[in-house]
Amino acid sequence: MKKIIDKSEFISKLKNGMSIMVGGFMVVGTPENLIEEIVKSDIKDLTIICNDAGLPNKGVGKLISAGKVKKLIASHIGLNPEAGKRMSEGTMEVELVPQGTLVEQIRSGGAGLGGFLTPTGLGTIVQEGKEIIEVEGEKFLLEKPLKADIALLLGHKVDEKGNTIYSKTTRNFNPMMATACEIVIVEAREVVSIGDLNPDNIVTPHIFVDYIVKGDK
Repeated sequence: MKKIIDKSEFISKLKNGMSIMVGGFMVVGTPENLIEEIVKSDIKDLTIICNDAGLPNKGVGKLISAGKVKKLIASHIGLNPEAGKRMSEGTMEVELVPQGTLVEQIRSGGAGLGGFLTPTGLGTIVQEGKEIIEVEGEKFLLEKPLKADIALLLGHKVDEKGNTIYSKTTRNFNPMMATACEIVIVEAREVVSIGDLNPDNIVTPHIFVDYIVKGDK
């Protein structure tokens, strides 16, 4: 299967109403070129799963400002006033999830688990509507796995087969998201030939990557 695609082919993989996981932590590790292509397209009503709401006009913040996001599932939105404004107005649904819980939900989705138990959120609004399970006298929330239609990731070096290396902290959410989505698309800062990457440094193996889009170095 041809994995390297151009930006127009990338957009053809998307449709209205999709759920999309976007890698990044305060836009570090976010595939900005892929985000920009969505902004320029007619795609809308997206559910975005990301660590945060990005920054104003940067990262997923661009999607929010463009009115592309119907629902945002994230850990915090404080760095993007537009996200808070839309949440208050009711024009964008926001589900806030503790950061560790969000990562573990994604990991559980990728690992095929039925969920996990955590004390985080007990006695707070996080607990609302969730099952409480007692283990050896201690109470835990049952948090269910999280999956999505598509993952949009940023790779530092990606070979033509899809093996991916991340640069420093750009790694963050990207590896977990690669396991938890039906389609995985990586924006590659640099595409290299098969065999050029040290196997010991590969973080996301090619079996998880469906498509590669060449981005900026």
